[in-house]
Amino acid sequence: MLGWDKAAKLAGEFMSDKAKLQSEGERLDSFLHELQRDSRVKEISGWSTGFGGLDHCLDGIRPGLCLLLGRPGCGKTALAKQLVDQIVADGTTAGIYFTFTESVRELRLRTLARLSEIDSRALRRGSAYLLHWYGVPRLNSEEAAQLPASWEKVRRTAQEANSWLDRLYLVECDRSSTATDIERCIYEVRKARQSAAVVAVIDDCVRLAPHGPWLDRINRVAELLQAVAVETKAPIFAVAAASGEFSPNEWSEKIASGDVILELENDHARAGASTESVQAMTLHIIKNRGGERGKLALDFAPAFARFSEAVGR
Repeated sequence: MLGWDKAAKLAGEFMSDKAKLQSEGERLDSFLHELQRDSRVKEISGWSTGFGGLDHCLDGIRPGLCLLLGRPGCGKTALAKQLVDQIVADGTTAGIYFTFTESVRELRLRTLARLSEIDSRALRRGSAYLLHWYGVPRLNSEEAAQLPASWEKVRRTAQEANSWLDRLYLVECDRSSTATDIERCIYEVRKARQSAAVVAVIDDCVRLAPHGPWLDRINRVAELLQAVAVETKAPIFAVAAASGEFSPNEWSEKIASGDVILELENDHARAGASTESVQAMTLHIIKNRGGERGKLALDFAPAFARFSEAVGR
């Protein structure tokens, strides 16, 4: 169960705090003042994803629904977790990752592997040293010397990341979880952090509509989460496994809701760039109401749960 007792009244509080109806003429001066007040020179209007090519196409991450699709096992969860980590680490934004399939422990191990550049398999084997919070061993200074150098690196990495990990929340969902629960949690985190800046990820989002053909389910979920994004004014990433039945260009016609649709797949054109440890991938930007469409060449290192932009692509 999600356990939303503390958030039960929050949605109503935010719903009631709305300005009176005003015409665009009445709002114009305040809007111009808002634009003038922000004098920074910005290359993108939204939050940075940490991937320059994706930021350029999307103009950064802004409120709305972004669907991330891909075949099972292609790395969608790793990419989604890396995206929310990088968005939160880049500024003062808070992040929430809702997971239906991966355990919180596994998500923590993946993030720690990516940040420390230590194979996630080694971290799992060394789990006796992991106590809580991304595997930070609670050691006295004299005890640190008893651990391998790699574990000292893990400890330092986790401590360095703690400043932004404090703004990141992981939530394990179950079959009773709903879009309303997700909305309430966004409000709860927003209130706890005293900030309107919250980005959410829902992994394996089709679990929110458990019955019916896959295409009907993803459309129902997209409609529900689009409504949540509009109500909360938050960026929401919804991750779903797709069978590959449709080509990337067909998705924008098959799924009506959503501001952005991304599809992750193996890059067969760069098959020669793949190795045993690094896979050549393509992220297709196949729907983008705010800007460009196109594709981004990525390299994926599964052992470290890490994506990077392909050099020279």
